[in-house]
Amino acid sequence: MSRTYVITGAGSGIGAATARLLHDRGETVIGVDLKGSDINADLSTPEGRDSAAERAIQLADGSVDAVIACAGISMPRPLTVKVNYFGVTEFLNQLAPVLAQSTAPRAVVVSSMASLQPNSPELVDALLAGDEAKAVAIGTALAEAGPAQGYLNYPSSKRALSRWVRRESITARWAGAGIPLNAIAPGTVISPMTTELLSTPEGRELTDKHVPMPLNYHSEPIVLARLLAWLTSEENTHVTGQTIYADGGADASLRGDNIWD
Repeated sequence: MSRTYVITGAGSGIGAATARLLHDRGETVIGVDLKGSDINADLSTPEGRDSAAERAIQLADGSVDAVIACAGISMPRPLTVKVNYFGVTEFLNQLAPVLAQSTAPRAVVVSSMASLQPNSPELVDALLAGDEAKAVAIGTALAEAGPAQGYLNYPSSKRALSRWVRRESITARWAGAGIPLNAIAPGTVISPMTTELLSTPEGRELTDKHVPMPLNYHSEPIVLARLLAWLTSEENTHVTGQTIYADGGADASLRGDNIWD
């Protein structure tokens, strides 16, 4: 019997690869994206998140088995935190009660190994507090300070997202309802988001300096799709609260072998 999946960011990159993989396996897939998907919605706005969640539930006839939140951007602007954090967490929270009715509910989000990079602690705190207005104000100030500071919007959004997953995974809404909640952290993925950066030797050198990937180098989206598919399958009964670094060894290269101090 097929399972019903709701996938955000289904129009490109990891989301599109995951949607294709699951569809080819005979699963029912409901895609969400800005355009060209089953549900066209802007997850950077509260209205877009509300309408996307409501429409997903309608298309699924009130029965959703898994949510995979892939939607995300990497612009040095506050729009990044609106999409990457609130566009994920608020959407998931709205789907949680419906997920809980499944016999094998699962949820997973796409974070990033950038969650380990320098960030804005103030912005991370505002995100985890659920204060979107304050987070946007901080993100705007960072963007106005120049590209280097503006970039902090991205790793800050991913750090907050991974922390949210860890914190929320053991609550009544998730663990209490039998829903494993996890994140994956890709390294450099060959996708529309990285095409321009990887198009020059200088761009590749800069990327590899910050994201060293000694195992098999840059990954195709399907690599992450397979991991997302397992985490949201019935086979995963006990992995929860984790950010799994599918990064070709970047995390181990940068942080070494002792991260428990």
